[in-house]
Amino acid sequence: MNVACGMKNTRPLRQRVCEGLAGEVVEIGFGSGLNVPHYPAAVTRIAAVEPADTGWKLARKRLEAATVPVERSGLDGQSLPFADDSFDTALSTWTMCTIPDVDRALAELRRVLKPGGTLRFVEHGLAPDESVRRWQHRLEPVQKRVFGGCHLTRRVPDLLRSAGFEIVELDSFYEEGAPKVVGANSLGAAVSP
Repeated sequence: MNVACGMKNTRPLRQRVCEGLAGEVVEIGFGSGLNVPHYPAAVTRIAAVEPADTGWKLARKRLEAATVPVERSGLDGQSLPFADDSFDTALSTWTMCTIPDVDRALAELRRVLKPGGTLRFVEHGLAPDESVRRWQHRLEPVQKRVFGGCHLTRRVPDLLRSAGFEIVELDSFYEEGAPKVVGANSLGAAVSP
C-alpha cells in the first residue's frame, strides 16, 4: 500500500485534500504517513489512527521530518478512543474502501468532531460510468483479497450523507494515470452539523 498509494500522481491530490486542515486533526488510515509532508501550518496536532505496525515503521523518516506533532492514537477507525467533540478537522485518504464497517467509522468521526468540524477526504469508489461500474463489480472480489479488503464499489458521497455529514465541497474525477476501475475518486470536504 505504501508504494501503490505513494505514487507521484497522488501527491497533488494529497496536497489539495490537506489544504483545509486546521487545529487538532484526527487522521484515520494514517498508513505510512504519506500525508505528513502536506500538513499545513494551521495544524497544531495530528492524532493518527492506524492498525498496522508496518505502516508506522515505514513512516519513521516522514515523522522525523514532520513540523507538527503526530501521535499514534488508535488502531481502529470504527472505535475511536477520543472524547466527543475533540477535533477541529478530520482526514481520510483512500481509507474508506478498506474499513469493514464504514458506517460505524463515519459515525465515530462525527462523534469526535466538534460541531461544525470538517472531514477532508479523497477516496476511490464507484465510477460514474456504467461500463466501468460493471468491471468494478466483477473485479471487487479479487481486489478485496489482494488489497486488504479494498472495495471498489462504495459510493463515498452517499456514505457521507447517510452518516449525517453535509458535503460542502466535492470533486469527482478519474485519477490521471490510474486504471478507471480503481481511479474513480471523490475529493472534498464534509461538515459535521
